Amino acid sequence: MANLKEVRNRITSVTSTQQITKAMKMVSAAKLKRATNAIVQLRPYANKLRDILAQVSSSVEGNDSPYTQDRVPTKVLVVVVTSNRGLAGAFNANVIKATNNLIFSKYAEQHARGNLSIVAIGKRGHDFFTKRGFNVIGNHNELFNDLNFENVSKVTEYIMDEFKEGNIDRVEVVYNQFQNAAVQVLTSEQILPLVPEEKGENVAELDYIIEPSKEKIIEELIPKAIKIQMYKAVLDSNASEHGARMTAMDKATENAGDLLKALKLSYNQARQAAITTELTEIVSGAAALSNG
Repeated sequence: MANLKEVRNRITSVTSTQQITKAMKMVSAAKLKRATNAIVQLRPYANKLRDILAQVSSSVEGNDSPYTQDRVPTKVLVVVVTSNRGLAGAFNANVIKATNNLIFSKYAEQHARGNLSIVAIGKRGHDFFTKRGFNVIGNHNELFNDLNFENVSKVTEYIMDEFKEGNIDRVEVVYNQFQNAAVQVLTSEQILPLVPEEKGENVAELDYIIEPSKEKIIEELIPKAIKIQMYKAVLDSNASEHGARMTAMDKATENAGDLLKALKLSYNQARQAAITTELTEIVSGAAALSNG
């Protein structure tokens, strides 16, 4: 009967866990809807801004913006976008692994000399790199509490100022790009210096009417484009986090259901064995009494 009690306790525990994972899945699904709307609405604007910047800057000679100066990457900053919470499958582990690969394959020399810094957006990434002795100069876990363009812009402005003053030569951001609830694409993008994408061969040349001047427009567009690029990365990561957690909790709920079936089968088998043993003892006792 001790075995029966253990199985009953296990069934109760798994049932409670299944209820929790089911609730977390529903919460993540609701948050995913809002996060998806935010990134879907921003992407057309960000893409169009990049296209305009590429076309306008290509027609201006001698662009001397401090944010487009391509220097030798002696001092490098890597922005790691993870989440504050776990239970999202391999979401955070994949970003951390991609960041390690980037550092030790592309910036190993800068890291060895102590010229590589990390700005962590998300508690998981901050804790990982801090414990391993990396130079983490920024921790912005609070961004996900009130995620908006203004708060992300404050972080971006600090990075832009450091680059403008020459304290940083290159800035890269590593994050999960949102595709759908089940698919997140690991992405590493260079945000500083800003290099506008080249126009394709089939892209039509647009004749913009610009006031007051192309130079003034570029001066305004470049900082805006950098902030939008960083904001898009954080929104992508936020949507990817909820998608990954919803998928992970859905799988956990299914696994709990399968485990419950196996436990109930074991419980019934143990119960039947216990009943059979009791009946055998009763019959044996009655036979012994009748023979006596």
